[in-house]
Amino acid sequence: MNRIPKTLAVLFLLYVSVIPSRVLLAETCNRVVAVVNNEVITQYELEKKIREVTGFSADGLKTKEPHRFDETRRRVLDLMIDEKIAEEKVKELNIKVTQRQLEATIQRIQENQRMSHEEFVGQLEKEGLTYEKFQEKIRRDLERRQLVEFEVKSKIIIRDEAVKEYYERNKKDFGSVEKVRISGIFLILKRPDDSGERMEIQRKGEEILSRIRAGEDFGELAKAFSEGPAASSGGDLGVFQPDQLEPQMRQMVETLKEGAVSGLIARQNGIQILKLVEKQEGTIRPLDEVREDIFNILYQEEVQSRFQSWIQSLRESSYTRILPESL
Repeated sequence: MNRIPKTLAVLFLLYVSVIPSRVLLAETCNRVVAVVNNEVITQYELEKKIREVTGFSADGLKTKEPHRFDETRRRVLDLMIDEKIAEEKVKELNIKVTQRQLEATIQRIQENQRMSHEEFVGQLEKEGLTYEKFQEKIRRDLERRQLVEFEVKSKIIIRDEAVKEYYERNKKDFGSVEKVRISGIFLILKRPDDSGERMEIQRKGEEILSRIRAGEDFGELAKAFSEGPAASSGGDLGVFQPDQLEPQMRQMVETLKEGAVSGLIARQNGIQILKLVEKQEGTIRPLDEVREDIFNILYQEEVQSRFQSWIQSLRESSYTRILPESL
């Protein structure tokens, strides 16, 4: 470990100087937890990063996972140290990411997700991430990529065999999922223990089913007789992926052809009749269509691997210190 730099000694003097008692609390909250060359990482920065990485405040994480809190906190601090070292190297080498490069990368991500810009921003917000923070993350990723390309002399080669293998292992990630639109008629038992009422709605259900099979419109019969959801709109329950349906309904839908109607389905609180209105089969995009996307995934994995090895060697030659009281 290198001797502490002169400028760092000045920083320490600033942090250990006598301070007025009225700011002791603020100083405690923002004390130095680690030193990286001539930079410091404060408690405030660490807690902010913990929230960013885990989605919880430091106190919230400690309450939720008390046995793993120290380990998680140390991992986040190590991540911040690596980022500080990388940032210093980026500045030293004057690596710049242009706005055009940034926008083009984000555009490719949106296209790969098959989302409009508005849909993409909405998805980020659901994940607790603003578009501006996402841009900054992508900028850092691109800087890291350029940094590794600059520092690692051997050329990264992604062979076509690796692309094909990845495609075969992850085909489901390169297609659209199966979707079904379902309508339903539901007759409700008001007194589930009343055998007479159960026989009555069984008879009524058979009559409705007979009329459907005779050619009467399912939607009109739903409006007239259904006591379940969406009765007023012809019993249209909406569009679902099969795995979103409860097991009995999913099994029933799998046996139906598009436009077909189920038999009477006994429920604990009534009887249901289902119609498979529409079925959209899942499709898999061909390899040639997603080859570039897979190449970029594998390339980024290789970049990440080389970055970790490189940053570790750089960390060994840097002055880093985690203050004991921060552990």
